[in-house]
Order: sequence, then structure tokens, then C-alpha cells
Amino acid sequence: MIPLVLAAVAAALARSLAALRLQRWYLGAPAIMVLTGILVGLGVRDSVAAALNTEVAQHVAEIILAFLLFVDATEIRGGRLWGNSPKLVARVLLFALPVSLAAAMLLGAVLFPELSWAMLLVIACIVVPIDFAPSEHVVRDRRLSARVRSVLNIESGYNDGIVSPVFLFALLLAGADSTVSTPMDALGTAVRQAALAIAVGLVLGGFVAWLMHRSERAGWMTAQSRRIAVLLTPLVAYAGAVQIGGNGFVTSFVCGIAFRYVHRLLIARSIHRTPTAQRGHALTALTRDFGLIEDVTALMTMTMWFVVGLVAVVVVADGVSWQAIVFCVAALTVVRIVPVLATLTGSSLPGRDRLLVSLLGPRGTTTIVFGLIAFNGLPDGIPAYTVLVTTVLCVLGSVVLHGAGSDPTIRFLAADRQRQ
Repeated sequence: MIPLVLAAVAAALARSLAALRLQRWYLGAPAIMVLTGILVGLGVRDSVAAALNTEVAQHVAEIILAFLLFVDATEIRGGRLWGNSPKLVARVLLFALPVSLAAAMLLGAVLFPELSWAMLLVIACIVVPIDFAPSEHVVRDRRLSARVRSVLNIESGYNDGIVSPVFLFALLLAGADSTVSTPMDALGTAVRQAALAIAVGLVLGGFVAWLMHRSERAGWMTAQSRRIAVLLTPLVAYAGAVQIGGNGFVTSFVCGIAFRYVHRLLIARSIHRTPTAQRGHALTALTRDFGLIEDVTALMTMTMWFVVGLVAVVVVADGVSWQAIVFCVAALTVVRIVPVLATLTGSSLPGRDRLLVSLLGPRGTTTIVFGLIAFNGLPDGIPAYTVLVTTVLCVLGSVVLHGAGSDPTIRFLAADRQRQ
């Protein structure tokens, strides 16, 4: 265990020391951590699968996902729930996303006929949500129009929160919970957990933000304690929801939305009551309070990429079927491209921008964590192993396709759009 920790920490430190230089070569944290994991995995291959398939590993993955969902929900810019292009976002999230899930299931039914529909839905929920960890520079690339950046930013922030209750429902139906025996039992359990989670998330997120505001006005908080309070909020939300039988992931996501909204609202009100000379201090609070949780979450996700490298060695050693390769290639391309293009047809977005939105759909930490949770939650056998293989192939394929490939895509299509 100590050698694994040392290798992961050394790789993360090396990447941090040369972050700007590596970005110029399109070598982000995911690529560095995956490569390190592969190198280390060659020496510890036999113990990797056993270490992953433990209750501790599952709980670690769940907590990381809770942080990711909270951070995603708080990262929407401009203070608007659906960003600056709500109609476009609604098309992508409410129409293209379900169609992509259905397409992945249908493709899986052809390539993996031995899997149940519940398992196919589990796998679809793993491979469909996008996450810009492999190509984090994309949503800040000024060669893309503001509307494209806004749509991609909000889609990547919200799609995992939308998919997570469906994912947990599918896990229940696939047999991860022995107390659930029928689809109606699974649906009833999922709906009850989600309803409870939404209520807890809304109340807790708004209440913590209000408490921070009151404590700040009373002079009880320091800048550091504000950052720590934000860091602890998703952990309290997740653990509290699970303790009372709710969906911890939905709670973390909704808590992030409520926290961000109340946080911005109270700061905006305080700015109007603050002398002009002191308003800069209040404005910086909109972003400074989230610095610690964003950094901690980034470190957690780097750990997940290291794990992907370790698992990749095991998967390749055990053999990868052509069906799994075809499925993952399709999941990274046509399963997203076709529904997004179809959904955006007739919108105000120019044709080149529609193509960019459909092509720039990397898979990252969400896919990794969903995959690890499913692998640990399912009984040993073909379904669990298929989950592991598709997770690794999809993520590694995205590192290559969307990590190194995003810049040429943007350069070509954005330049073509500007010439028009």
C-alpha cells in the first residue's frame, strides 16, 4: 500500500510542479496519473482487483462522487441555474441525454446479449455523462463561442447529477441490493430516496449558506474557516442523507445548487449595503470560499485517474473482447454525436457550433466513480467484469480522443466558423 501511495503522490507532485509546461503538450493531470498507474500496475497486478472490490474502496468512491456533484453544482457561472443559454442547455440535458442513454442500451443489447436490461442501463449511465477532466482547458478556450462554452460547462456540471438517481435505480434493479426483487420495488425505493434527498439538499444547502452569512456578519469566521465550512458541506449532506435513507448523491448535487444560490444572493445583498471602497472584499467572497473544495476535489480526482491506470493493467492482462472495444468507441462518438446534433437541429446555434458541442464530450471522473461503485456493488461475474472493462476503455479512449484530440478539433472547426 505504501509504495502505491508514494507513486501516486510523487506523480501528482511532479505534475503540479510542471503543470503549465505539460498543458502546452496537452498532458493534463489525467494523462500523467493514468500513465503512472499503468507503470505501477505492472508490478502489483495480482492485488489490484482484490483491493478495488472492497467496502472501503466503494465508500471512498461514493464520497469522491459526492464532492464532485457538489462542486459541479456550484461551478455554474453568471448566477443562472441554466447559464446564459437555457434553451440550448435544456435541449442537450432533457432530450439528447436520455436519447444517448437509450442508444447506449440498445447498442449494449446487441453486443452484450447475456446482460439484463438493468445491467445495460447501469453501463449506459457510466459511459454517457461527460466530464471535462481529460480536457479541462476546453471550457475556457476563447476560440469557442460563449454559447458553446456555456452549454458544455453546464451540461458537464449537471448531467451526472441528473443521471445519478437513474444509475442507482438501475443498480438496485440489477441486484446490488438483495432486498429489491421487482422493478416496482426498485422504482419505489429510488423515488423515495430521491424525494427525501431533494428536500434534505435544498434545506441543508440554503441553511449552511445562511449560517455562514450570519456568522460572517457577527465576526465569528475567518477566511480559512469559511473555506473549511464549504468543504465540509457536501460531506455532511451526503452522510446525513444516507443516514436517514435518502440518496446521498442527489442530496450533494441539490445541496450544491441551493448553497450556491443562497450564497450569491446574500453576498449580493451585502454588497448593496457595503461602502463602495469595501465592495471588492465582498465580491471576492463569491469565488474565494470555493477555492479549498475545488483543490481538494481536484486532488481526489487525480487519485481516481491513478486507479484507472492500475485497473487498465488488469483488464488488458485478462483480455479485452472486440465487443467491448466497439461499444466504447461508439459510446465516445456516435452515441453522443447523433443525439446532440439531432436535438440542436433548428436551434439558433450555428452548424459548426452544434458540431463542436457534439464532438467535445469527454468522459472522466464521473465515469470512473460510477464504474467503481457498480463494480463493487454487483456480485462477482460477467456483469461486474463488463462494467470494469467498459469503464476503463471508455475513460482511456477519452483521454486520447478528447485530451489530445480536442485542440485540433477546435482549431479546425472554430477557424472554419470564423471564416464564415
